[in-house]
Amino acid sequence: MPRIFEDRVDAGCALARALVSFDGARDAIVIGLPRGGVPVAAEIARSLGLPLDVLVVRKLGLPWQPELAMGAIASGGAMVLNDDVMRHASFGEEVLGQVKRRELAELERRERVFRGTRPPLDVSGRTVIVVDDGLATGATMEAAVRALGILGAARVVVAVPVASVEARERIAALVDEIHVLETPRYFSAVGQWYRDFDQTSDTEVSELLAQSQRRASGGE
Repeated sequence: MPRIFEDRVDAGCALARALVSFDGARDAIVIGLPRGGVPVAAEIARSLGLPLDVLVVRKLGLPWQPELAMGAIASGGAMVLNDDVMRHASFGEEVLGQVKRRELAELERRERVFRGTRPPLDVSGRTVIVVDDGLATGATMEAAVRALGILGAARVVVAVPVASVEARERIAALVDEIHVLETPRYFSAVGQWYRDFDQTSDTEVSELLAQSQRRASGGE
């Protein structure tokens, strides 16, 4: 019987135990996918003594069908395109450019909300542990993983408390290492595997990042 996590902090504690080989690793960084992945990532970073940051991912939806993604854009300006959609697209580069500019503006706004004036941590040449609170389809995580490759990450490790079988297989094919604590046979939504799955606020994400920075500078 798959376990039910109390909340995202509980899930982060469980993942930290699975990631103990990274404890204090000098080249490693923990990246949370906002917003729900950040409390999970924060607990891993705290337990293992690693820096914490976020990677914001925005879907590039078709203007006339926003739920269908042409691709995604991530922190640092990395863009991943959906080859299947683009191959059958009947629009030009201008449409893609308009959507990209709009989503980039929203991405940058969210980063300012989360980080304030703090610059993003450099992932180039580092081992990046990417964390979310769960994987249903894996689409957002795939965009994040591909973006980290573009940004120069040396190794990408994905860590999530729970994932569908399909999402686990999808992401495992893309990364150097994957840690999934539970892969239920019957999976309908991430939230069903938590007793407390309240929405994570922008303020909570900002405070978790600030706490991590204070610890890194010896302030906590």
